[in-house]
Amino acid sequence: MEENNALENPSSDFNFQNRLDLQPLLQHVNAIKEELATVIVGQTKMIDQLLVAILSNGHILLEGVPGVAKTITAKLLAKTLHIDFSRIQFTPDLMPSDILGTSVFNVKNSEFEFKKGPIFSNLVLIDEINRAPAKTQAALFEVMEERQITIDGHQYILEAPFLVIATQNPVEQEGTYRLPEAQLDRFLFKINIDYPKLDEEIAIIQREHALQNHGKLENIKSLLSATEIIQYQNLVKSIIVEQNLLEYIARIVVNTRENAFLYLGASPRASIAILNAAKGFAAIRGRDFVTPEDIKEAAVPVLQHRVIVTPEREMEGINSQQIIKQILETVEIPR
Repeated sequence: MEENNALENPSSDFNFQNRLDLQPLLQHVNAIKEELATVIVGQTKMIDQLLVAILSNGHILLEGVPGVAKTITAKLLAKTLHIDFSRIQFTPDLMPSDILGTSVFNVKNSEFEFKKGPIFSNLVLIDEINRAPAKTQAALFEVMEERQITIDGHQYILEAPFLVIATQNPVEQEGTYRLPEAQLDRFLFKINIDYPKLDEEIAIIQREHALQNHGKLENIKSLLSATEIIQYQNLVKSIIVEQNLLEYIARIVVNTRENAFLYLGASPRASIAILNAAKGFAAIRGRDFVTPEDIKEAAVPVLQHRVIVTPEREMEGINSQQIIKQILETVEIPR
């Protein structure tokens, strides 16, 4: 009887026997959470989503008003990972060559040499991604999807792992360019960062006061190497997903295409993204199999930036997040 109870509620304890050894992964995940918690107050859901995106080898779009620690969160996460990190500040005058790199003539050997841009890194923070024009945003299409760039007929493969964390301010419209749907579709998650609650706001002020002249990132430890990240990404791919759960993902995504409240539904890339993210959520919960709850947890951050609400519903104040949650309530959960 006790064994059955453990299987019915696997997230409550670890008495069940995993077919995959997730203990090293869980130890690293918990250690990273502890490091992040020394600076970030609350935001446990966001931190889980960031870790899942890394384990799922997916890019992240952080959206929030100025001052809610979008950039510091990305920098802090990069500090906990022992990998190369670069930051690109997007501006209206930024050109594709400023990101990807350019060919420079070498007078010594009379040949052109390719000088790599800041995109050649393991973790790239793109600050205010919607401030660059469409030409510059389009330069990210190939590199985000295929982890390679093509310049002057030559292909350059980026070293794994390669992850992009982009920030976006949803309020300020002057001097910004809306991200095209093809660009949004390349982000695994769109994570909305809200204002902190009162007790969290007090804790933020107290920590800032206690820091005095010390920097926020001074004592953050690097816990996870590039090799370990790749190893855990491969491990997460092996998480077990039953056939009826694959069909459940498909029904959710197809429902977005048939929903009367949505002008544009999600693509098959969204189905794959939900699958990979659900595996990531299962892994950080200590399970080597996916449950319907993992899929539901992955669905909103995966889908909310991939669908477009009809103008009529948008005028009524209905957003994509609300519609996706409604879809999740209506699609039958497999038993």
